Amino acid sequence: MKKRVYIALLAFASFAIVFNGCKKSELETLYPNPGQSSTASVENFLTGVLASANEVVLPTYWRFFVVEQPTLGHYTHTMGWINSKDQFIPPAAAMDWRWNVYYNTVTQFRVMENLYSKLEASAQVEYRIFMMAATIFFYDQTQQTVDLFGDIPWTEAGRVRQIGNLDEALPKYDDAKTIYTTMLADLKVMADEFATTLSVPTFYAGLFAKKDFLNHGSLILWQKYCNSLRLRMLMRASDVMPTTEIGEILGNPTKYPVIDNNAEATMLDEPGPDLYAGQGIRSAMETWGVYDIAPYSMVKNMVDNGDPRLVITFDPNKAGVYIGMNPVDNATLQNQKLTDGLVSRYDTSSFTRNTLFPGFIMTAAEVSFLECEAFQKGFATGNAKAEYEEGIHHSIEMWYKINATGTYRTPVTMPTAGEITAYLNSPAVNWDGNADKMALIGTQKWLNTGLAQMPQTWAELRRLDKPALAFPEDATSQQKVPPVRWLYPVTEKDLNGTNYNAVKAQSDLNNKVFWDIK
Repeated sequence: MKKRVYIALLAFASFAIVFNGCKKSELETLYPNPGQSSTASVENFLTGVLASANEVVLPTYWRFFVVEQPTLGHYTHTMGWINSKDQFIPPAAAMDWRWNVYYNTVTQFRVMENLYSKLEASAQVEYRIFMMAATIFFYDQTQQTVDLFGDIPWTEAGRVRQIGNLDEALPKYDDAKTIYTTMLADLKVMADEFATTLSVPTFYAGLFAKKDFLNHGSLILWQKYCNSLRLRMLMRASDVMPTTEIGEILGNPTKYPVIDNNAEATMLDEPGPDLYAGQGIRSAMETWGVYDIAPYSMVKNMVDNGDPRLVITFDPNKAGVYIGMNPVDNATLQNQKLTDGLVSRYDTSSFTRNTLFPGFIMTAAEVSFLECEAFQKGFATGNAKAEYEEGIHHSIEMWYKINATGTYRTPVTMPTAGEITAYLNSPAVNWDGNADKMALIGTQKWLNTGLAQMPQTWAELRRLDKPALAFPEDATSQQKVPPVRWLYPVTEKDLNGTNYNAVKAQSDLNNKVFWDIK
């Protein structure tokens, strides 16, 4: 881990969430005349944009306990759970919170964008890297929001300060596929700039390094993040959008380099211990004794195949056996197993009591598995098997490094090359011995992102339907199976009614987002 987060949101940048959770009179108070903000600057807003999403990047209590564990954790079998009525209806608090955090990022970005547009042409050249970095990060957050909700307010969102009139600033909803198309076009322009024309004067390079707490001013890391994000988006939409750019990226690694080792991963470290002073991963996972339960499918997969990640991902039950909570058991039996200590838990050192557990944004393993899939499907020329095995190597190394940051117990020794080879050769993991290559790829994606990147885990499971997971039908609920998207907040109907009405038919838990066609 190499990055440290410095939360430096200035008072003028602490804007309210756009059109959510407050009345128009309150919004007018929260959006004063932008001309009165004398200290606003492009470089400070870069920090503001990056910091605006800290709560969905770092392992905060609210993100884990309220939002992701009772929703995405269930829908992906990355968390064990006790069956209950309406368990497949995501809580409104979870959906609303994620929506609101994103629109704080939108507001920060739009103000920065406006400030940048008012600079002289020469100054825009000098500050170009600030705008590029903010855009890459903003587009990453946008993709995640589109993947959760589908169509969202975007091109017109976050512009209250510029427009000055709330009624005129109520944003329309943009088509999700069009948002993807626009972002991919912009990212390609930036990727070409990184490779050809981008030049950062010495003074501005130093200033950029001070304001960029994500990659500390490293242009190559931003370049690799940009191209890796392009690859993720292109593969996510590959069933419904052109795939030519995938071949262009992977066919020209000199021009379009991607993240290819763990030292280059885009991650945020806790400046620790526990950035959120008791409101971090331990409080989220150990509260009530049911939020660190190991999931049955994931534990079984690791046990059956001799996965080296098992011993650093889960703690055994009181009998020294690794077994997760089976979702097909009834709640009475599940509770009894929990009381009797017969169910494994997430590892205390790697996860629940690791006060330095980082925030995952883009990892080398994720990129390797994307490359593997692209090669396997013929979107680019390359060795799918080699990338598959490289992804597993990256994942094992990364998770053992996470374990090594924990202080609750002595870190576990990294597995030997022979132990990793044995895992690669196990019957259900071996590339050559399995005809269903997408099941292999999908399963390793699932094991790698797991609970660290649950939005990505859920998105890839919906897209690939691999691995196949079993869920008990909730016969007493109107939502009998896991949803395939989230619902728009009620505040959208109240505050942005006209535009909401145009898309309200889409706000259905069983209505797939545009790329999910299987």
